[in-house]
Amino acid sequence: MAIVENWLPPSRENWELICKIWQWFPVITAAQWLLDWYPQGKTSIISRINIPGKIGWATMESVGFISLIYIMYTLPGELRIKELPWGNWTMAGCFVIHYVYRAVISPLFLNPSMSPIHPLVWILAFCFQLCNAISLGGWLAGYGPTTNSDWAGRYWAMEIGLVIWAWGLLGNMFHDDDLREIRRAAARKQKKEAEKLGKPAGSVDKVYMVPKNGLFQYVLFAHYLCEWVEWGGFWLIGGWNCVPARAFLVNEITTMLPRALQGKRWYEKKFGKDKVGNRKAVIPGLV
Repeated sequence: MAIVENWLPPSRENWELICKIWQWFPVITAAQWLLDWYPQGKTSIISRINIPGKIGWATMESVGFISLIYIMYTLPGELRIKELPWGNWTMAGCFVIHYVYRAVISPLFLNPSMSPIHPLVWILAFCFQLCNAISLGGWLAGYGPTTNSDWAGRYWAMEIGLVIWAWGLLGNMFHDDDLREIRRAAARKQKKEAEKLGKPAGSVDKVYMVPKNGLFQYVLFAHYLCEWVEWGGFWLIGGWNCVPARAFLVNEITTMLPRALQGKRWYEKKFGKDKVGNRKAVIPGLV
């Protein structure tokens, strides 16, 4: 049963429309190059309408993988496709694994705390995830390859893509955990001091330090770089002509690159250029 007739899951015509519009998404992100206003994370603001960080992140990010799973299980039936090829399910599995970690496990179980999120950021992220899920889900669920023979001759590229995807995911997890450790260490310190004074421990929501481990020795947003590597491998799995995977990678970069540059300015303002040193924002030696 369709949640939204002809849109979720999408008809062929509407899917093609979403894919065309989705490729123009970088135009929308141009505003990030001009503004430092980004009310989320380290640059969050105090507002009565803010959404709690953990809940906000989980809800705005989860819509992507949930929608993709729904499309994968409903669209083939509408198109009278009996069974999708294993390559399609491989790519869907990669997508779901990443976002179960990023949208559920990370914010709700691993992160000690998260700064509040402004509703505008939540809405934009929700729309990003939904458009991306429809674009990728439509391609994987019937509008792209529909038989195993469609993947024939590309197994070597798929294997290499899977390896790149896996290393990117592991790198993303490693550097995410390094950032968490900053707050875990602060929480342990505050708890120890509070116990000595007989007072409750304070919040670590806004505790930040310049990260130093792994690729953080060279860039301030190593977790961004690893995520780009991950989705580059994902695109390689789908192949050069997998427009939704390519658009996903391009849209991630054009969204996150100005955010990383903004974050570098924030680090320099808060800790000083001497503390930041020669680190680039996201690509070692370049930017």
